[in-house]
Amino acid sequence: MKRASFADMNCSVAQTLEVIGEWWTLLIVRDALFGVTRFDEFSSRLGIARNVLTRRLDTLVDHGVMTKVPYQDNPIRHDYRLTEKGRDLWTVLTALRQWGDKWAIDTEPPIVTSHRTCGHTMTVEPVCSECGEALTRGSIRIHRGPGADEQSPSPIGHSEDRATPTN
Repeated sequence: MKRASFADMNCSVAQTLEVIGEWWTLLIVRDALFGVTRFDEFSSRLGIARNVLTRRLDTLVDHGVMTKVPYQDNPIRHDYRLTEKGRDLWTVLTALRQWGDKWAIDTEPPIVTSHRTCGHTMTVEPVCSECGEALTRGSIRIHRGPGADEQSPSPIGHSEDRATPTN
């Protein structure tokens, strides 16, 4: 079954899903963030069909999330390395992992992160990029941005003062 395309939707979330919304894609990016670069290693770690892995890697390369770097000539083989665009997905995956730790698994977290500087186990918490204050759903307002058009989603009721965690 072919999924719907969001290509014509003027929404940052929809456009992101065009690139990373396919089944397996975020697990491929997760493993790449863990240091996996070779096709066979992705395949064996994930248990993903080779044709599906090929399509997902091609999409990530086509969208500049990963790059292919040859490491062998005969037969030609490539490393798949995250670009800056791909490495920026770290915060997305971290948010998903932390949500999953809290809501989706019945055990202790299978992976934890620690801060290299202080050594403590930590979580990533959103803060205001300007003042450093911790952010909550109620402490933000959503506004239409300079790229908005008539098709762009807006906060419910079009209220500029409604605290809503959407685009």
